[in-house]
Amino acid sequence: MKIETMTVGAGCFWCVEAVLNEIKGVDKVISGYTGGKAPGRPTYREICSGLTGHAEVVQVTYDSDIVSYQDLLVIFMTTHDPTTLNRQGADAGTQYRSVIYYHNEEQQNIAKVVLKELDAFFESPIVTELSPLGIFYEAEEYHQDYYENNTTNGYCSAVITPKINKLRSLYGNKLKA
Repeated sequence: MKIETMTVGAGCFWCVEAVLNEIKGVDKVISGYTGGKAPGRPTYREICSGLTGHAEVVQVTYDSDIVSYQDLLVIFMTTHDPTTLNRQGADAGTQYRSVIYYHNEEQQNIAKVVLKELDAFFESPIVTELSPLGIFYEAEEYHQDYYENNTTNGYCSAVITPKINKLRSLYGNKLKA
């Protein structure tokens, strides 16, 4: 096993967590916050204000012998809309930006290639931010495994389930059994 970590954001972290939890080789997905400038540990309420500069993100622990960083990025980029600035559906604000936080130079280089290659597949330019990872703050416990624990919630049914269905139709061979 070769355990690695990836940190990305694309709107509400509940969506990204639910999608990436389905991928074979993914061990753990933790919802959290990063990328802000406000001092101290941010709360969900502070993040939602948009004033801290943090993004809702997930930190993914995965076995790179089973799934590559590149494959995870492609899945991530094609299961949300990376062409809308600071917005995913009804979720609007800088905390909902599409972003890849790289952990090292290799991840940065791979992300640049993925962003360049995928740009041609979208009608509008990709606006996904690419930044070095700063301090990652784990979100409050009730945000963890949100979709798994709340599949009948209206938001989950209306927003997350269609993303899961898209994932299954595009990447059935990459999913956990």
